[in-house]
Amino acid sequence: MKKLIKVLLVLILLGALLCGGAFFTYKYMLTAPSDNSETVNIYIEKGSNYSKIAKLLKDNGVIRNEYAYKIYLKFHTPGKLEYGDYIIAQNLSVDEVIKVLEAGSVTLATTKKVTFVEGKNMRYIIKKITENFDYISEEDILNKLKDEKYLDELINRYWFLTDDIKQDGIYYSLEGYLYPDTYEFFSNATLEQIFDKMLANMGKKLEKYKSEIEDSDYSIHEMITLASIIELEAGKAEDRKGVAGVFYNRLNSGWSLGSDVTTYYAAKVDLSERDLYKSELNDCNDYNTRNSCMAGKLPIGPICNPGIKSVEAGIEPTDHDYYYFVADKNGKTYFNETNAGHNNTVAQLKRDGLWYEYEN
Repeated sequence: MKKLIKVLLVLILLGALLCGGAFFTYKYMLTAPSDNSETVNIYIEKGSNYSKIAKLLKDNGVIRNEYAYKIYLKFHTPGKLEYGDYIIAQNLSVDEVIKVLEAGSVTLATTKKVTFVEGKNMRYIIKKITENFDYISEEDILNKLKDEKYLDELINRYWFLTDDIKQDGIYYSLEGYLYPDTYEFFSNATLEQIFDKMLANMGKKLEKYKSEIEDSDYSIHEMITLASIIELEAGKAEDRKGVAGVFYNRLNSGWSLGSDVTTYYAAKVDLSERDLYKSELNDCNDYNTRNSCMAGKLPIGPICNPGIKSVEAGIEPTDHDYYYFVADKNGKTYFNETNAGHNNTVAQLKRDGLWYEYEN
C-alpha cells in the first residue's frame, strides 16, 4: 500500500511538472519570434479564417508555433478577418499579431496623414499617435520606449542611435530622434512601423552631415541634444547659428547654458503651461542647465525633436564673442557679450512693450 501511494505521488509530481513545463512552453510560443522589427507582406485569401492562416503566419516568421497559435484562438475570439495584404512586423507577440489582423488589410484599409511639428517633445508625439491610432495607448508607447531589446535592435539598425539613449535619467529614449514631418501611414500601422518611418527619415536628413558630426568633439547624441535646445531658443531660423555660438562659448568657458527651455523640460512642464516654481528652477536635474551643477554640460539628452536646420546650426555655429541672447515677442534675437548688456537689453524690451510674457 505504501509503495502504491509513493508511486501515485511520483506520478502526480511528474504530471504537475509536465503540466507546468507545457504551460511555460505554451507561453513562450506566444512571444515574438524575433527581436527584429523588419516587416513582411502577407496576402490572406478570401474565405480564410484565423485558424486556416496559422501555417502562413509561421512560414512568414511572424509567429513561433502554429499549434500554440491555434490554442490561443480557442481562448480568444478575434474580430472578423478581411482578405487582402497585411504588413506585419516580426517582433510582435501572437496577441499583437492578432491586433494587426483585426485592424484590417492594407488593401482595404485607408491611409492617413499625420503631421508632427518641429520643436515638440515626446509628450506631444505620444498624444498625436494615440489620437490618430486609437488602438495604441500611451502605456504601449511608454513601455516600448523602455524596452531594452527593442532599443538595442534600433541601435544596431540606425547609425545615429547609440547606447546614450538608454542612460539612467533619460526621460524618453527616442526623444530628439523622431524627425518632425508629415507622414502617410496605413490606418492599421503598428507602433514599430510608425517609429521606423520617423527614424528612417531622421537618418536621411542627417546623412548629409554624417562626416561633420563624426569629426566633431561632440557625440551624435550631444549634437542632437544641442540642436533640440537651439530649436526652442532661437527666435527666428536665421538666428539659430548665432544662438549655437553662444552655447558653445558658454560650454568652452565652463559656464552653465542657462537655458530656460531645459528647465521646463526638466520639470516636465510645457512652456505655455505656467511659470516654474522656485524649487523647479533650482533643481539639480540632468536636464536643468539653469542650475550651476550643470556648468559646462549639456543636458543628458534632447528636450524636443528638432528640425534639420537646428542640427545644422549646432554643427556649423557662428563664431563670435557673445555669451548672452534674448528674443523679443516678435522673434528678433539680441546678442550681448556681458550680463550688464544683456540686462539692459531686457529692460529696454520691457519698456518698449516687446517683452514676451506667457498668458496663464
